[in-house]
Amino acid sequence: MGARQSPVSHPAPTRHDHLRFCQIEGWRQVRSAVGKRSAHRETYELELASGSILRTRISRPADRSGYGPSLWSHILRDQLQVSADEFWRCVRHGTRPDRGAPTTPTGAIPTELLYLLKDRVGLTDEQLAQMSKQAAIERIDQYWATGE
Repeated sequence: MGARQSPVSHPAPTRHDHLRFCQIEGWRQVRSAVGKRSAHRETYELELASGSILRTRISRPADRSGYGPSLWSHILRDQLQVSADEFWRCVRHGTRPDRGAPTTPTGAIPTELLYLLKDRVGLTDEQLAQMSKQAAIERIDQYWATGE
């Protein structure tokens, strides 16, 4: 994920665009160590599936004033970790960047159900790995009905 310049022309980004990107992608606003908001900037974090955390700062107020090319390049590359095209697709169309987040396979057994089957019913990891979601549901239903 780089912030390479795109042959497609984009408008000059504003602080409002930056804030909108963070809101659409689900970034969380964080407070200072003493629990207060900064008078100069708002800080946002996004936890990635890998466990790493991205952090970006938006100068206050989040208005229509723009960023210079050098600062904007730094924000895209180092803070948001997206290309200009990905940024504008998100801001204009609500399309979140593909950050490689894992998806739950169709038919996967929910974690809570796996826990119950292992903890309460006593099934092994090998037994659970061979079960379909429907079989897992039927097995927990049997356990609740009969205690076995």
